Amino acid sequence: MSFDLRQLRYAIAAADHGSFYRAARALDVEQSTLSRAILKLERSIGMPIFERSRAGVRMTLAGTAFIRGAKPMVTTADKLVAMMRAAGQGRAGGLRLGHNSSVSAGNLRATLVSWREAHPDVEVECVEADRSVLLAGLDTGEVDVAIFMGAAGHHGFRCEQLWSERMLAALPATHPLAESGVVHWTDLRDERFLLPASDPGPDIRDVLLGRLAVSGTKPDIRMRQASRETVLSVLGGSSCVSIVCEGSTGARYPDVVYRPIHGEQGPALTGYSGCWRDDNSNPALRRFLGFIKARYALSFDFSQRLH
Repeated sequence: MSFDLRQLRYAIAAADHGSFYRAARALDVEQSTLSRAILKLERSIGMPIFERSRAGVRMTLAGTAFIRGAKPMVTTADKLVAMMRAAGQGRAGGLRLGHNSSVSAGNLRATLVSWREAHPDVEVECVEADRSVLLAGLDTGEVDVAIFMGAAGHHGFRCEQLWSERMLAALPATHPLAESGVVHWTDLRDERFLLPASDPGPDIRDVLLGRLAVSGTKPDIRMRQASRETVLSVLGGSSCVSIVCEGSTGARYPDVVYRPIHGEQGPALTGYSGCWRDDNSNPALRRFLGFIKARYALSFDFSQRLH
C-alpha cells in the first residue's frame, strides 16, 4: 500500500465539498489532477472511497471510515511540518538560558517575558547556577547562552555587554538608613554586610571592596553558605545590610526594604554580560541574540560567527 499526503488532502477536500469540481477549485488545482490522484489512492488501498455520479460524489461506507482516519493523520503531518520549519527559523524548538542572578524583576525578567510573548513556540529552559557551572554547561552544549552579572570575558566563548541595572541596599526596616529615599556609598562604610557565598555574592563583594575600602580598611563583609533568598529572609531581624541588584527586588521579605544606592556620578549600576559559543548551531539562539540586540540597541555582531 502506497499513498502520499497530497492524495489524502485531495480525498478529504472532495469528501468535505461533496464534489471533485468544488474541491479542485478550493485547492486551486485542475479537476483532472485531483480526480487522478484520488483514483490512484483508491487503487492503493484496494477499495473505492467515493461513489461517482453526474450529481457529484458521495462517500462509500468504507470511504467514510477511511476519511475519518485520514483527517488526524494529515493534521498531525501539517503540524509536524510547521514545527520543523519554525525550528529551522529559530521560531520553535528549545533555548537553554543560564543565569547566576535573580529574575524576580529587572531586565532579564522583562526580556524573557517579551521573548515568550513574541516566540511562544520556543520552549525556554532557565538554568540558575554559579558561573563555573554555567561555563561548563556552555562548553558541553547543555547551555546555549549564559547571562552573568558583571563584565564577562572567558576564553573560548563569545561574551558581550548586554545591559546595566541599579544596585540597591537591602535594609532591615528598623535600620536608620531605611528612612532615606537614597543611600550613598559613603553611608555604608561602617555597616556589616551579609552576602551569599554563591553567585552573585562574590561579584557584589568585589564591588564593595572597590567602593568602600578606605586607607587600607576593608568593609565588614560576612559571606554565608546560604542562598540569597535565605540571606534576605533573615536580614529583617538583624542589624546587617545586604546589597542586591534590581533583578532581585521583585521578591519581598519580612521587615526588609530596598533603597537605591548612589555614588558621585549618580545611581550605582552594575552591568550584565551574555556568553555563548560561536559554534552553537541552535537557530533559536541566533534569534534570541538578535532579539536582545534589537531590544537594547546593541552593536555586537553575531551573524557572521554563528554557523
